[in-house]
Amino acid sequence: MLHKTEGIVLGTSPYNDIYSIVQVFTRDFGRVPYLLPRSRGKTAKIKTSLFFPLSVLHLEVEHLPLRDLHRLKEVERQFPLHDLCTNMTKVSLAFFLSEFLLRIFRESDHNEPSFDFVKNSVETLEAAEKGVASFHLAFLFGLTRFMGIYPNVEWREKNRFFDLMQGEFVMNMPIHGHYLNSSESDFLVLLQRMNYGNMHLFRLSRNNRNTILDYLLEYYRLHVYDFPPLKSVEILRMLS
Repeated sequence: MLHKTEGIVLGTSPYNDIYSIVQVFTRDFGRVPYLLPRSRGKTAKIKTSLFFPLSVLHLEVEHLPLRDLHRLKEVERQFPLHDLCTNMTKVSLAFFLSEFLLRIFRESDHNEPSFDFVKNSVETLEAAEKGVASFHLAFLFGLTRFMGIYPNVEWREKNRFFDLMQGEFVMNMPIHGHYLNSSESDFLVLLQRMNYGNMHLFRLSRNNRNTILDYLLEYYRLHVYDFPPLKSVEILRMLS
């Protein structure tokens, strides 16, 4: 059966001599693996160049019951990605965020608010002219709202530790090692205030950004099932 939907490209991998598999986060079906013909000729109906990480696409797709891999019928780019394909900082962010989303979203996920948040984020990143070195921090923290794991950052003077497993401030040091002390918890106040509109105002050092990223990824790892280490994170750590 044919369907029209929107999709955001998360990654492509080899399948056989004829097809690759492209993972797409769709508005209507969640994350879906599609067969992508590997032909690169001028007569190719579906251009592989459309599937750069985080590309936002109009799709006509064929979904059949009990099929693990679905088929692409028509593909059209919604808007061009110039900076995301040429600006090396944004390229690094695109590869990191697409890998992150590939591990976060499941094939059964169907969450239109999440789709809208990611789509808006891609448009914002493409257009942003400053402050993009902190973009991934605002993105990861903002996405927790749509994943149902937004931390309770309400602070009380007697609660000095932030328990990453419970997602809230607690009075006593947790017996496990997944917590932030009082000085580390200051990053939560910063993240709560940061958004795409003001991220350029936060003058964070590379070390600060990497520390915050580590905490955010640990938080996701504690609250999202089977969330593995990400290969692209090391490249991201080099952003100035």
